[in-house]
Amino acid sequence: MIMAWFEALGPVLQALLATCFTWFLTAVGAGAVFFFKDVNKQLLNGMLGFAAGVMVAASYWSLLAPAIELAEEEGSLPTWLPVASGFLLGGGFLWLVDRVLPHLHLGFPLSEAEGIKTSWQRSILLVLAITLHNIPEGLAVGVAFGAVANDIPGASLAGAAALALGIGLQNLPEGTAVAAPLRREGMSRLKSFWFGQLSAVVEPIAGVVGAAAVVLARPLLPYALAFAAGAMIYVVIEELIPESQLEQSTHIATFGTMMGFTIMMILDVALG
Repeated sequence: MIMAWFEALGPVLQALLATCFTWFLTAVGAGAVFFFKDVNKQLLNGMLGFAAGVMVAASYWSLLAPAIELAEEEGSLPTWLPVASGFLLGGGFLWLVDRVLPHLHLGFPLSEAEGIKTSWQRSILLVLAITLHNIPEGLAVGVAFGAVANDIPGASLAGAAALALGIGLQNLPEGTAVAAPLRREGMSRLKSFWFGQLSAVVEPIAGVVGAAAVVLARPLLPYALAFAAGAMIYVVIEELIPESQLEQSTHIATFGTMMGFTIMMILDVALG
């Protein structure tokens, strides 16, 4: 009954609801600050590693593999061209945003803030750093639902839902990873929670944009799928992995990455 109702909504509304769900799980993760003043840094590193593993697995099974299959089916261009160009454009887009948007990565001093120089508070810069992660995640979910609406081989509503679930699961630790340092620095529980959940507000926006773009322009789909994958891989390499490996004991972060990859792979293969 619920699934039939969800199928009838159309891809844009499906993407909106799915990304609101991932936003909600970010808020659940940020809610940890109501129960704990501090979270063990090794645990946070493991959580960041988990998020990286989910994003790597989702990039291939939910995005690149369908993009390759679609490019092969269309056959007007070499199969590798739309996938490779979309992937590099996604990484380039995140690189450009990374250079322009003021932000501060977790665990780094304020003097190492990136992007345009600003006098914004440390808390705002930390939130903006995680917000960067959430742009490609929202795009990925939106594009996945758009692919289902376009009857793309290999794309299914269950697969798109699995992607949203996987992104939501890795948003749990991301919400904690934002809120916990703010709480540790003396911010109130409510403010720490507010900024933690706020980092995912871009996901519904990006999800709707991604779904609408591929529904309106089907030929863009292989590029869009690869674009979202490239943006997510950029985030993993540029931010999540380095941040998770800051401490001397790196095994927990590595195990977290392996676990996140495995769980996302199981979700995508079992439900996709």
